[in-house]
Amino acid sequence: MRVPKSLNPRLQRRILRKFGVYEIVVPVETTPSRIVPENIELPDYITGKLLIIPKWPEVKDEEQIDGMRQSCRLASDILSKIRTFVKPGITTDKIDEMVHTLSIEAGAYPSPLHYKGFPKSVCTSVNNVAVHGIPDLRPLEDGDIVNVDITVFFKGYHGDCSRTFPVGDIDDRGLQLIGVTEECLKHAINHCGPDVPFREIGAKIYSHAKRNGLTVLPAFVGHGIGKYFHGPPEIHHSRNRYPGLMKPGMTFTIEPALSHGSEKVVILEDGWTVITDDGSRAAQAEHTILITEHGAEILT
Repeated sequence: MRVPKSLNPRLQRRILRKFGVYEIVVPVETTPSRIVPENIELPDYITGKLLIIPKWPEVKDEEQIDGMRQSCRLASDILSKIRTFVKPGITTDKIDEMVHTLSIEAGAYPSPLHYKGFPKSVCTSVNNVAVHGIPDLRPLEDGDIVNVDITVFFKGYHGDCSRTFPVGDIDDRGLQLIGVTEECLKHAINHCGPDVPFREIGAKIYSHAKRNGLTVLPAFVGHGIGKYFHGPPEIHHSRNRYPGLMKPGMTFTIEPALSHGSEKVVILEDGWTVITDDGSRAAQAEHTILITEHGAEILT
């Protein structure tokens, strides 16, 4: 395997794997959960207030759609600011601190914080960590890739998006993995619209990934979103038979995760961190979208 000349000598000394040149990541020490001021509106899973999640995909009215636009715009703005912050030497814990601070300053609650016990304000998944990585004190290194998954609860609605960033100079296979993952998301969104079967999203993503020699990790699905963090529909990113048709007013996430290797994953003892079974890197890209009369609007 060719070692890119642009990579530093330390990176060149790493074990060369069939999936590219990068460091296998294992979780390290974390810091305590961050504090939320009393003036911030809290979601139902923090207050304990009963929130009825619809059994079927929700068709939102204009007021609800406006609420979704505001929360999604904020999530997207925070993710854009994080982009310039991701560089070698920065810990994922520092990314968590920045996301937390930007959320609070905007008057929003960082949705992952204490959701079913998750201890931090954002998910950061590095290299072979596929999803739900817990921010920790490991500094990002030249050649890493890191997915930053941001959700905010703002004025009663959740907005959700993520992107995988290169850290410094990364190898060609890492760039290809990030690029094709983003293309899969784009193709899926372009195919969405009124009366399109939900299952078509997975078919489009699977086909584009396969054409490029990549594997969709089928364990992870997108979801309906609104006043609730997760609800119907389930959005599968591989071939599937999930029932139902898209209707104007529905909002949901599409968030394919791809790798160069096997589709198998392992959940670590912390109950959250999911790694690829074979050590391959994973990339993920996510938008929250709204189905309109003529297609789909990207809210994030």
